[in-house]
Amino acid sequence: MDKLRVIAGPFTFEARFETAAPLTCAAFSARMPFAGKIVHVRWSGEGVWIPLGNLQFGVGYENHTSYPAPGQVVLYPGGISETEILLAYGAVHFASKLGQLAGNHFMTLTSGLDRLPELGRLCLWHGAQDIRFEAV
Repeated sequence: MDKLRVIAGPFTFEARFETAAPLTCAAFSARMPFAGKIVHVRWSGEGVWIPLGNLQFGVGYENHTSYPAPGQVVLYPGGISETEILLAYGAVHFASKLGQLAGNHFMTLTSGLDRLPELGRLCLWHGAQDIRFEAV
């Protein structure tokens, strides 16, 4: 599975898995197509996230960061906060009400990065949007 498609609200992006996070990629790939709702982050800056509650992917930390760049997708595997997926559209310092978090950078958008701020504003001002990750 070399190419991925991410459909978020009215936008479609191409993406790829990151080889530096093979366990996270395998765990996520096994659940594809993966669909949910994105909402604007509360604490982290310019990003949208999928709250996943107690959903477990069975992975620990790998290729983790607290500062994902625009277009990077990270999976927080749970622990001090709930499991979540975060997509950065601008400056992000990944955090929760309990403090700084680090998520596994496992996917990167490869097209449409110029539309990410518009997606962020859509979520901020108009609420939750559908998101779907699928193989191409």
